[in-house]
Amino acid sequence: MSMLSEFKEFAVKGNAMDLAVGVIIGAAFGKIVTSMVNDIITPLIGLILGKVDLSNMFIALDGGDYATIAAAKEAAAPVLAYGLFLNTVIDFVLVAFAIFIVVKQINRLRREEPPPAETA
Repeated sequence: MSMLSEFKEFAVKGNAMDLAVGVIIGAAFGKIVTSMVNDIITPLIGLILGKVDLSNMFIALDGGDYATIAAAKEAAAPVLAYGLFLNTVIDFVLVAFAIFIVVKQINRLRREEPPPAETA
C-alpha cells in the first residue's frame, strides 16, 4: 500500500475527523476559559487580596522601578511576570478540570451494564 493511499485512508476515517472537530472546539473552549480567568476570576482574586491586579504583578530584574509591566517592557527591562504566570496556571487548572469532568461523564456513559445474574 502506498503512503498516499494510507494517508487517504487515515484522513477519511471517522477518528481523524473527530480529532479535527475536537481540536477546533478545544481551541474555542480555551478562549472562553482564558477570558473567564482574565476577566472574572483574576479580578475577584485581586479584590480579595486587597485590590491587587495579578496581571500587573512583576519583578523588574534590572532593579528599576516601573509603574506597570508595559512600562518595564517598553524600557526593555527584563521582568519576571509572576502575575501573568499565575493567570496561566489558573487557566490550565480550569481547562484540565473541565476536560476531566467531560471524560468522566463519557466513560460513565460508555460503561456496559453487567449481564443479569442467571437464576436457576
